[in-house]
Amino acid sequence: MANYPLLFFPEPIPLQRTAGNQFVPKSIHFPSNDRQTERLSPLFETLRRSFENQRADIQNTPVGIDPEQVLVFETIGNVESFVTAIKNTEGLEWMGEIELDDIHPSDDFHYAEAGLEEQNLQGRLFLTMTNQRALTEMLSLWEQYSINPNIKFQRGLNGFKVLFKQLNTIRRWNVQDRLIETNVIEYWKQDIEANEQIIRFELQLWFSTSPEKRDASFSRISAIIESLNGRCLVHAVIEEISYHGVLVELPSTAIQDIIDTQDTQLVRCDQVMFFRPSGQIAIISEIEVDRLINDESLNEKLPSGEPEAAIFDGLPVNNHQKLSNRIVVDDPDDYSDGYIVQHRVHGTAMSSLIIHGDINDNERAISTPLYVRPVMKPVAGMSNSIEKVPSDVLFVDLLHRAVKRIFDGDLDSDPIDSIKLINLSIGDSSILFFHSMSPAAKLLDWLSWKYNVLFVISAGNHVNSLEMPILYKDFKILSDQQKEDIIYNTIIKDRRNRRILSPSESINNLTVGSISVDNSPANPYERRINPALHMLPNVHSSFGGGYRRSIKPDFVYYGGSQFFDEPLLDLTPTPLKFSCHFGSPGNRVAAPADDLSKTWFVRGTSNAAALITRRGIQITDTLKELFQEDYFLPQYRQYLPLIIKTLLTHGCSWGELETNLKRILNGKYNNSDIEKVITDWIGYGIPDISKVQECTQQRVTILGFGEIGQDTSHLFKFPLPPSLSGRPENRKLTVTLSWFTPIASNTQKYRMANLYFEADSAIIGVKRDDAQWQKVKKGTLQHEVFVGQNAVAFEDDGNIAIRVTCKKDAIDFKYLIPYSIAVTLEVAEEIDIPIYQEVREKLLTPIIVGQSSLF
Repeated sequence: MANYPLLFFPEPIPLQRTAGNQFVPKSIHFPSNDRQTERLSPLFETLRRSFENQRADIQNTPVGIDPEQVLVFETIGNVESFVTAIKNTEGLEWMGEIELDDIHPSDDFHYAEAGLEEQNLQGRLFLTMTNQRALTEMLSLWEQYSINPNIKFQRGLNGFKVLFKQLNTIRRWNVQDRLIETNVIEYWKQDIEANEQIIRFELQLWFSTSPEKRDASFSRISAIIESLNGRCLVHAVIEEISYHGVLVELPSTAIQDIIDTQDTQLVRCDQVMFFRPSGQIAIISEIEVDRLINDESLNEKLPSGEPEAAIFDGLPVNNHQKLSNRIVVDDPDDYSDGYIVQHRVHGTAMSSLIIHGDINDNERAISTPLYVRPVMKPVAGMSNSIEKVPSDVLFVDLLHRAVKRIFDGDLDSDPIDSIKLINLSIGDSSILFFHSMSPAAKLLDWLSWKYNVLFVISAGNHVNSLEMPILYKDFKILSDQQKEDIIYNTIIKDRRNRRILSPSESINNLTVGSISVDNSPANPYERRINPALHMLPNVHSSFGGGYRRSIKPDFVYYGGSQFFDEPLLDLTPTPLKFSCHFGSPGNRVAAPADDLSKTWFVRGTSNAAALITRRGIQITDTLKELFQEDYFLPQYRQYLPLIIKTLLTHGCSWGELETNLKRILNGKYNNSDIEKVITDWIGYGIPDISKVQECTQQRVTILGFGEIGQDTSHLFKFPLPPSLSGRPENRKLTVTLSWFTPIASNTQKYRMANLYFEADSAIIGVKRDDAQWQKVKKGTLQHEVFVGQNAVAFEDDGNIAIRVTCKKDAIDFKYLIPYSIAVTLEVAEEIDIPIYQEVREKLLTPIIVGQSSLF
């Protein structure tokens, strides 16, 4: 047990329900009724004609198919009542909504307040499936409204009046939405250039709550695919995330027809939501046996007990001396068949990092075995190593089956309830996050809620050559500091194309970016370009933010220093290519070689996520000491993933990263934009795990956890140390709250449970620091740091009041939402104030609950 172990709050105090602050939206100027009639009547007429034309397109459809179309309503402002109107209109089916925050103002729609007329508007895309009957009724309502905007529709349909007033445009879901937005055509062109005769891809169909309609949609798709001499390989439905997917293959000639015309029967099929490229989760590595280094570390104690963490990745080298008897490989799909040792690059590296950390750091191995589920296979016939999710599976379906097998068991396996962490250090390079949650991210959110498990996900790497704005002859004569500035500003200007990769936008789970730090030895003869002289985000690490402007990545961690190869030509614009070989610098890991003692170096956000998974396992050791024999009781184990999530984040701060990024960005962006860039790149900053495993005499951390229902609050009271009263010492208050939320997968708000804390931080004279305070309440992880040095006096029995409140977000719910909270108060180590002892003594004394000035 640590000398100063973490402490626990008593059970929180339930509070009476209080009304929250009502958000008053900005006033919007909407067009007049005559103007709306002028604008929208041609659009409604176009929809009517498109339905008539559609009938000819489905004459050969199996009996029972009712002509349907997905309509896109782009609205300005809040149109909540329209959802009710959809549900009350027979033939209209709700398919989903997408939040928009970048709608350009116009003469028709703009903010009414003076000075805000040029500011972008917020709105939504409402997606509905409609048949002929529903469209006819809606057209009738429109005609009535356009004549008399004050008309009263029958009960339940008045939402259409709000819609017609605030409707910016209406159209069919079209080829642009299905085909172009996913960039699938570019991937098809690459396959054709590689002379692929058969091309596989995913069709994501519109999800219907009706099994009969889903069957009819699949039947129509199957008929079209077969008519093109193709096949449907996998058909998957996951109702909880509104997912309906089909993996198909077509001859390259049929794909070429789609590329050439983009107007084939398949592209026009209204049952299709998206065309997505298949098998884009891939790890490509050059095999470099000359980079191998002997591992001379001593054998350590082998692990015992049940696995506490899992990894979904490539197959590792089972009997490597760093992994032997430390991993449990579960391979129900027999992916190990033909997986030669030299191609087991990524799974070996990530398993090594989770078990041992960076080998150069000489840390102890984890004390429990690591569960490994291979989800990638090598591509046959390649001289280099390409590991990828197989092209004959849907990744969402594979993930679903892998997690269910752990927690529900299978015909040949029992459930493993001990696993609380799952590492996913792979991402889909074809799906960058902008507005809509990917199916894989939705799945992870639902699985974390259903099975009470925390996923640790890499933010993703962008490793295409960096196109510099100057010639190399001019670049190479710059000082190292000037090179760092120009490289990082080039990356930041291109951040829209360097977004986080699916499924790292998941809101229930942790997303990890990387910083350019490792413990590898310097090479005095290095000719490559080191882009980061200082502690900075890695040049390949992705930018967020997350869904509805939440913070993503959640934080960054050590991912190994990434260099660029030196260009060969001086007189051309300078494309800097990422150095990908397995020599230093980087994180040192087990290498896939016949000699089972070899190691080499790797870099990336994958490394950072694996190392954070390792830190999560180490936190479980801390929790075992704290809970002792109670650790294995169900009433405590249900909170373990959330306590791990809270503590992994609780030690985060921007620190040196903020200083270095501001130096690069100052003078090029205003303060608000600089803060946004930093937040979107590093989230809450860098975790200091040592700070959350134990306390010191000058630093005390108290943990709390519980379950909370909708529209209720829990009050925690953090005892104030009397010795701090009235002293002008620097002090820091850190509060971290995390929870798992159920999801409403096809709504714009998506998150059902909105938890947040409010802390009476003024009582000790501190104010907010680090991450943008507007974003910290958008996800399922609120982490705030308050700093100050004001000499504030307080009573001997004073407390910091911290209220945790639960509100609905997407829809009402009756669940109890589990949560975890950590609160730390600290002063500098050299200040002789016995904070820990004073807080501990007061915590063990019953606290008299009085009325807090905050609440």
